Amino acid sequence: MIAVVSALGMTAVLGGCGSTGSSDVTLRLVAADYGDSAAGSSQKYWDKLVEQYEDTHPDVKVDVSVYSWNDVDSKVKEMVDAGKAPDLAQIGAYADYAAEGKLYEASDLLSIPVQADFLSRLAEAGQVNHVQYGIPFAASTRVLFYNKTLFAEAGITPPTTWDQLAADARALKDQGVEYPYALPLGSEEAQAETMQWLLSGGDGYTDTIGTYTIDSAQNVQTFDWLKDDLVTKGLTGPVAPGKLNRADAFAAFANGRVGMVNGHPALMRQAAKNGVKFGMVPMPGRTGEAKAAMGVADWMMAFKENGHAKQIGDFLNFVYDEKNVLAFSHEYGLLPVTGSASDAMSQDSQDKDLHAFLDQLTTAELYPVGKTSWAVVSADIKKTIGQAVAPGGSPADVLGRIQATATTADSSASS
Repeated sequence: MIAVVSALGMTAVLGGCGSTGSSDVTLRLVAADYGDSAAGSSQKYWDKLVEQYEDTHPDVKVDVSVYSWNDVDSKVKEMVDAGKAPDLAQIGAYADYAAEGKLYEASDLLSIPVQADFLSRLAEAGQVNHVQYGIPFAASTRVLFYNKTLFAEAGITPPTTWDQLAADARALKDQGVEYPYALPLGSEEAQAETMQWLLSGGDGYTDTIGTYTIDSAQNVQTFDWLKDDLVTKGLTGPVAPGKLNRADAFAAFANGRVGMVNGHPALMRQAAKNGVKFGMVPMPGRTGEAKAAMGVADWMMAFKENGHAKQIGDFLNFVYDEKNVLAFSHEYGLLPVTGSASDAMSQDSQDKDLHAFLDQLTTAELYPVGKTSWAVVSADIKKTIGQAVAPGGSPADVLGRIQATATTADSSASS
């Protein structure tokens, strides 16, 4: 959502904020940065929102600290481990804190209308053992972006199958395109690119009952194809996929150096700002459309350590007001997480470029964030998946090792 990136995949800038004045209660919020520069930092959004809230709630002060996606998760963990948990954290995963009994249930905080307004698929993804702890904050889905100018020069059309994608990439390379298909499997957000390809190959991270299937035959075949038909043939650009981060791939696309890349809504603004003419199509599957689009959500959570449930809930009810949800979505090119804001966006012609992403969100497949093991598994994917397509690498071996990590982490979480 991006010198660094979230689950959603944005750039991040380190910042900090705090409003002034005395109050009876001070809420501390640690939030991730979705901006792509200091000027566009999420600090700007939170400063304005907090000012509006404090104007009508003089007995409550809200201190917000904004950190890059590279740092925010570890920063919150450090605070929690030190016994100094923030009241609120807006980060990429919640389930491990919920399993440790550190979080308020959403129903302890939110009004019934606010809690009922969340899109059902996202609300369900925020549950552990059928209880909602993770409160959706921002969402996105992914499509395949392509550079219309480069495609026209190569005389090709957007792909609908893997074979066509490989053929398009070859034609782009023959035209001298630096990154025919950008494959970011670097440590920043490799879990997203990996999941999109696993879904397009007909499988995913888990089966229908939530058991990890990372080294399934279908998933191994998917990475065999990536390695043999794209990477080894030099169709993914000069940077090894395991060293290429999503932010760098997006920046290269926005500079006209990439033919194709999987992207989320924020890439539209980034590319348009530089005058790049682009198109968007569903991610191709092996022989047709992918099994499902990939959806990503980032999460708000409230820690019980300091109490303040009443004040936290009141502030969150304000945060999730329709106009505030829409303001954040418009500012950072993301999808709203509530039904009311989604309906408003779908009916607004000014948001027509986002409608394709909105349509996918209700059926998109999300990370298995409700599993307390997911944080460990995601970190392992980021660290090692690039090895699967490296020279001499074995997709079966790499996916097998990640599966072993996932199985062990899952067993430890449930024991």
